[in-house]
Formats: sequence, C-alpha cells, structure tokens
Amino acid sequence: MPTSHAAKQQALTTIAAAENKLIGLSRMIHDHPEIGFEEEMASTWCAEALADGGYSVERGICELPTAFAATTGSGPLTVAICAEYDALPEIGHACGHNVIASSAVGAALGLARVADDLGITVRVLGTPSEEGGGGKILMMRRGGFDGVNAALMVHPAPSELDRMPCLAVSHLDVRFSGKEAHASAFPERGVNAADAITIAQVAIGLLRQHKGADDQVHGIVSYGGAAPNIVPGLAVAKFYVRAETLDRLEVWEERVMRCFEAGALATGASLEVVPQGPKYSEFLTDEAIAALYRTNAEAIGRVFEGSDGAMKASTDMGNVSLAIPSIHPLLAIDSLPAVNHQVEFAAAAIGPAADRAVIDGAVAMAWTTIDLANDETLRRRLSSKAYAHS
Repeated sequence: MPTSHAAKQQALTTIAAAENKLIGLSRMIHDHPEIGFEEEMASTWCAEALADGGYSVERGICELPTAFAATTGSGPLTVAICAEYDALPEIGHACGHNVIASSAVGAALGLARVADDLGITVRVLGTPSEEGGGGKILMMRRGGFDGVNAALMVHPAPSELDRMPCLAVSHLDVRFSGKEAHASAFPERGVNAADAITIAQVAIGLLRQHKGADDQVHGIVSYGGAAPNIVPGLAVAKFYVRAETLDRLEVWEERVMRCFEAGALATGASLEVVPQGPKYSEFLTDEAIAALYRTNAEAIGRVFEGSDGAMKASTDMGNVSLAIPSIHPLLAIDSLPAVNHQVEFAAAAIGPAADRAVIDGAVAMAWTTIDLANDETLRRRLSSKAYAHS
C-alpha cells in the first residue's frame, strides 16, 4: 500500500492536470440547468468525463434514467462519492450543484490511479433530484448503494463548515377540490377551494407559536382559481414540513395536517395530500471522516468558520448518513450577502471562488479517501459497515 503522502501527491497531480476540464464541466452544467429527474445533459457529461478517466460507467441505474454509477478499483473497501446535478425551477443552479458534480468527478479522477494500490473500490454515484425528489433514497432502496462502506460529498455555501446542519423534511403536494359557481350570481352554489387553503395557511401561522426551535413549515400556492368571477373549484399548493429528526417530524407533520383538514372542514372542500417524494432524515456526521476531511481541506488553504447552526437545510444525503458513515462538508464560494436559493448565489456558483471550490473540494475528498484507506482502525470499522438494502 502506498504511503498517504505518495498517493496524495499522485491524486493532486492528476486533479491539477484536469483543472480546466473540471471547471469547464462545472460551468457547462451551470449554463444548462435541468430540474430533478431531467438532468440528461449533466449526467451524461459527468459520466463521459469519468469514462474518459478510466471508470467503468453504468447509466440509468436504479430505474432512474439520469442516475449512474462509475467504478474503478477492486479493493474490499468501497467508498462512494456522490454527485448531485439538479437545478432549481426558474432560478437555475442557485444551490451550486454544478460545483458538487464537478468536484465529485475531480475527486474520482484523482483516485483512479491509486485505488487498487490502496485496496479500495471507488464508486461515483450520480444522484438525481436532490431538490425534493429524493434520488439518493430511491437509489438506496433499489441497490445503488449496496456494498458501500463510506460516502462523501461536498456542497457550496456562503460559509466553510465541516458539516451541514440538517433537518428532516416532508415534501407535500396539497390539493383542495370544491365546486365552481358564478361568484356574483350564484356564489351559494360554490365550494371555495381557495378559501380552504387560506384557512389552512392561517391555521399554520397560528400553529407556529407552539413550534419547537427547529420545527418549520413553508409552502406556495401554485393554483388558486381561474378568474375572479368564478368560485375556485380547485386550489393546489406545495408545502415542506421540517423538524430536527424523523421522529419529531412525524409529530409536527401530524399537527400541520390538522391545519389542512381544518380548511377542508370549514369550507366543505375535499382534501388530498400526496407526498412529493420520500422523507429526508436528519444527518449523522461520521466524526472520524469529518476530522480527516477538515485536516486535508485546511492543508490546501480552506479556512473553516464556527459551526453555529446558522444555516439549516435538508438533503437526501441525510438518509444515506443514517445507514452509511458519511460526510457532507460545506465549501465557501464567496457569495455573501447572497445565500443558497437566491439568484445571486447562482451567479456566485461560477465565480472565481466557486472555480477554486471545485478543485479544492476534489482534492480534499480524494485526500480524505486516501487517509481513511490507510488508517487501519478506521478502515476496520468501515469494513464492517457495508450497506445492503432490505
């Protein structure tokens, strides 16, 4: 087995040689945003870059056309590097998934020539629709993570942290069905679905005074009627319900559901609530891997800020972390005052700091993988935790 220093130098040299291609990949994905489960170009470009780097690539895995697995090495310890590449509706890559994807490809290229010497298998997983669709969760259920001993990814953000504080979340499609009528001549013959959703929103607003510190509800009304002189017979909304853990989410979600039911009861409309995708869990950071990552990131000049919990979001990587030792550090891209999910953050995601983050994230993940492969105590623990879906 090569020393960590020698393997790291090889990885660094490989990534440096691919720097222009990796930054170009990031910018190309950014310039062609695709929403969840529609990432045909992004998944293709990532898969092709990995194939060119010597990886064996299987596309359309786990019954998901834009998911892929790229593999190299044949060692008994399997490390997964997760690539996200879906964009947000209307505002494009305002969460910087272009950086995530290209960093994952870069880390994989850096590890390709040392994987067998380290006794590891590197598996890059292209994971569609993190923004609500739960691609990783579907892939876990369908065998995409089977045999994985550790999972890594990075994520751009306003601040540098060795983890992302995460909340569990449910994504809900809410539909109230009433009955249309002439709003002036025959309003008594109508059942106002828009009133139902208004009542539900008011009830949720009042409920917030009784919430816990990390209980959250936010939503949008995507349809509320066709014309002012027609009693709305249909109202459609999307809501996210978040809490500190899956257990707390179950309690809080039940209370939010009663608010939807109140709208239906008060107006006589019927209610349908359909999960938009699987529930996302809280995140369990593997502290030993996170410590290795932080040391390696600092060694290449990344400066970490205090983890004050100011940024809290949700990710399907959380579900991975409950089953597989995982990390999800944040890479600062000099976006402030812009933050994730703002148009200005999308602009920062192809700025000079984001370009640097692509390369730094790749090097830090590659070096972390090398360290965990050479750490006998950590390797022994990880080797006992190969994932298998039930």
